[in-house]
Amino acid sequence: MRVAPWRWALASCMLTILVFSLMPPSSSMPTTGWDKSNHALGFMALAFLSHWSWPGRTAVALAGLLAYGGLIEVLQSFTPNRYAEIGDLFADGVGLAIGAVLAKLAAHWMPR
Repeated sequence: MRVAPWRWALASCMLTILVFSLMPPSSSMPTTGWDKSNHALGFMALAFLSHWSWPGRTAVALAGLLAYGGLIEVLQSFTPNRYAEIGDLFADGVGLAIGAVLAKLAAHWMPR
């Protein structure tokens, strides 16, 4: 399996999440309606993409993505319209766990 397209998708998703996380909140932004589910959904996508981007390195990739979530929270503390929350980091972790499970299930169901 070629991993380069998956890595590009992962990097693009990471950049998109960073931009949405640091820009001032507005009603035109995509949302699930609840901040914590936004975090979980975004990090679920990151976990899923990282599974295919770095095959066999799931634990390291997930730890790196959780650190990325922490970095976003730190960066938000420097913006005038956002603030850091430990609950957001917890939601990131929940999303990472769900995404990792979904990626494992998808890998199991894919034809070999």
